[in-house]
Amino acid sequence: MSVSTLQHVPVSAVHPRPAALMMWERTRNRQVNWLVELIAEATGTFLYTFAGAGSTAAYVLGNILKIPGLGSLFQVGVAYSVGIALALAVCMPTSKGQFNPGLTVHAIVFHKFPVLKGLRYIAAQIFGAYIACLLIYVQYKEFIHLAIDGLKASGEYEALMFTPNGPGGIFGFYVPAGSSLGYVILNEFVCDFVLALVIFACTSPSNHFATPTTMPWLVALAYGVVIWGFAPVGLAANAARDLGGRFAALTLFGSPASGGKYAAVSALTNIPATLIAGVFYELVFNDSARTTNPEWLHMLTGWEAETQRKAGGDDTPSLHGSTRSDEKVV
Repeated sequence: MSVSTLQHVPVSAVHPRPAALMMWERTRNRQVNWLVELIAEATGTFLYTFAGAGSTAAYVLGNILKIPGLGSLFQVGVAYSVGIALALAVCMPTSKGQFNPGLTVHAIVFHKFPVLKGLRYIAAQIFGAYIACLLIYVQYKEFIHLAIDGLKASGEYEALMFTPNGPGGIFGFYVPAGSSLGYVILNEFVCDFVLALVIFACTSPSNHFATPTTMPWLVALAYGVVIWGFAPVGLAANAARDLGGRFAALTLFGSPASGGKYAAVSALTNIPATLIAGVFYELVFNDSARTTNPEWLHMLTGWEAETQRKAGGDDTPSLHGSTRSDEKVV
């Protein structure tokens, strides 16, 4: 495929929107696009947290209330995986789909992503997970309080409430009693490193095995793998999911939900692990001599054409020719 043959025809040329929506779209793209991107990042973390923590709620509460068949670790892993794939499919076209403070910090350090924009992204990511957890609490409120009452009646509240097997563990991440923090840190770092390595490989334009359409599912499956294999040891895998859930647990249950020393481990380990994985990928696996996958090329140049249109390029192109902004890109 020749780069010169690429066509980037905007949706408005194929499926025109009503005039009122087009007017709002122009205003949104040129004045509040930054806010739309933040909403997309928050929505992305909301989607996978809503999926994963919702499945966790069924699993945890089913065990406490002795309701068989309500969930399993496998189901939780599948739910997070599907949630991640949905987040990427829904929100990536708008915000480019970071959804993870580790990836945002990596973009700031290595790809000149604006620092202020990155900090806003991180805040939005945490906020999305926070809102998802609060909604899950409301949806499961009756079951949660039945479980809490049951733990208090059996004298197990103090021992189980803020553990992976207690109601607090639906929202915040905790480690099993007696766990060595050193082993937990190692587990978190290795899993986060593997996840980041897969993400960098699957989003490389030179990768012919991971296209823009298969990438969300490959990344999602990588998350499933670390959840199925290593979540029982203690795993956050995403600082936004961890902090959003932790803040929700603190909001709902007060300071006992803080998580102690593990809170810092789960919130921070993801970031250095992602940075180191990025360096490792660049030094060992990435190679600029490789050919670009045509599907990635078309998507990336399409994003560039979209950016130019939003900045004031020709937004009413013909279906039979390139737009001015396309000609600048391709």
